[in-house]
Amino acid sequence: MNVDMKRQIAANDDVLQAKASWGNALRFMVVMAVLLGLIYPLVTTTLGGWLFPEQAQGSLVRDVSGRVVGSSLVSQTFVSDEYFIGRPSAAGNDAGDVSGSNLAPSNVSLRERAQADANAIAQRENVSVDQIPVDLITASGSGIDPHISPEAAELQVARVAQARGIDEASVVELIDQALENTGWLGAPVVNVLRLNVSLDDRFPVSSSTVALTPASVTPTVSDTME
Repeated sequence: MNVDMKRQIAANDDVLQAKASWGNALRFMVVMAVLLGLIYPLVTTTLGGWLFPEQAQGSLVRDVSGRVVGSSLVSQTFVSDEYFIGRPSAAGNDAGDVSGSNLAPSNVSLRERAQADANAIAQRENVSVDQIPVDLITASGSGIDPHISPEAAELQVARVAQARGIDEASVVELIDQALENTGWLGAPVVNVLRLNVSLDDRFPVSSSTVALTPASVTPTVSDTME
């Protein structure tokens, strides 16, 4: 076998190896595309819906009649005296526009906003500014935090009880029942929407006031309720 023939055989081997490599790569790409792009999402979605049906559907919150009024993961805007009010939101409580204000503590606009909110809360709850829990003044990083501290909820008891014509002890009882993270992991919090739904369930507002309305959008976008 001469040198030219050896070179030709070597060149043919290189071509065959290159074709085999490309074929293996394409087969691997197709297998992984089917595995990770179809089978894996299908399996995880199916398992998620089976193991965690409520969370998989958006953690929907329903009133006593079964109407969807929002999601327990997304804060909403409440302004009526009959309801508990949540934290400030730089995103307007819109899950489609999740964001914080990105303002530094030294920012004048942030200080003015916090002071204005504190004054409004003090007037609404008939307390001094020093009595206001910090979470009622500071906005969350996401802008859709659905929780407030138990202290923030207790601050609003007198107003809610008076507006609904019920005793304060009954409102405090509902707060205690609505506590979350009561174990050793995390600080206790109150879900504002769930608490307001339980208020309407146990002490329905009169027809002359504005009650919770069913959500008209997907649970990823919060509704404004007054």
